[in-house]
Amino acid sequence: MRISIAEDVLFRELDGESVILNLKSERYFGLDEVGTRMWEVLSSCESIEDAYEVLLSEYDVVPEQLRNDLYKLIENLVEHGLVNVDSQ
Repeated sequence: MRISIAEDVLFRELDGESVILNLKSERYFGLDEVGTRMWEVLSSCESIEDAYEVLLSEYDVVPEQLRNDLYKLIENLVEHGLVNVDSQ
C-alpha cells in the first residue's frame, strides 16, 4: 500500500511542526514534530511498509507501537481527506 497526498491539500512546515490545509473543507490540521516526520516519510516512500522501516530506524520505539501510531495517523489523514491510500 502507498500513500498519496490529496490534490486539494497544502502542507507547510513551521519550526519542525506542520500545518495542513484541506482546500475542499477549508479546515486546518496540525502535526507535531513526530507527526510531521511521519508525513514527510509517508509522502516520499514507495510504500507504507517502507515508511515504517525508515521511521523504525530513526526512533527508539517498540516496533508494534510505531506501527500502531503510524496506522492511526494514516487513518486520521484519510478520514479528513488529506491523503489517499492506494493498494499497489
